[in-house]
Amino acid sequence: MTVRVRDGLRHEVLDANLTIPQAGLATLTWGNVSGVDREAGVFVIKPSGVPYENLALDHLVTVRLSDGKIVGGDLRPSTDTETHRCLYLAFPSIGGVTHTHSTHAVAFAQARRDIPVLGTTHADTFNGPIPCTPDLTADQCAKDYEYNTGQVIVDLLESDDRRAAEVPAALVAHHGPFTWGTTPRKALEHAIICEAVADMAINTLALSPTAPPPPHLLARHYTRKHGPDAYYGNPDMTATPG
Repeated sequence: MTVRVRDGLRHEVLDANLTIPQAGLATLTWGNVSGVDREAGVFVIKPSGVPYENLALDHLVTVRLSDGKIVGGDLRPSTDTETHRCLYLAFPSIGGVTHTHSTHAVAFAQARRDIPVLGTTHADTFNGPIPCTPDLTADQCAKDYEYNTGQVIVDLLESDDRRAAEVPAALVAHHGPFTWGTTPRKALEHAIICEAVADMAINTLALSPTAPPPPHLLARHYTRKHGPDAYYGNPDMTATPG
């Protein structure tokens, strides 16, 4: 029996997935976006291995949040589905999750390094470094690997929903970035920004191994876009990051 999801969610998830290659975040099919309908108790995600140029609304898969059972769609869901489910269960504030293998963010993940805050571009979105998880253990890889991939992120953020909202991204060691947001589109935007600041960080560190910016400058940039005193942008217009 197919579960009905809120109006527009499937289109949001499709559009976000189709933007992944347009934004240069994926080679072949290496990326996926999902969106959750918490009232219905399900989320919608890209099917596994379907090329973006062939992806259509009917290909999307609906998965039950409580137990991971497929309740809509004829294809296999992304192999990262259980990671998405783990994040949704842990962080009630998030409405969308994105995973990619974007080059520069993956470089930090493979080096097992946080993406440091080196300037205002990073601080506009992330209130602190984008953290990298420890390695998964042999046991975590042997059983429930994809769910455990999410769990190491949850453990890294200490199951703190507020912290997840302030730094809506993490790197899984030797794997790559997962990002999230209040909607599938926001999760994707955070993936785009994560890749951009990783690229900038690599270039900055090549020029200066130590380049700490003033903390008050970073705080100013974060708070002008987030929180009760935010004044960036126009609420009635759709703005791009920057």
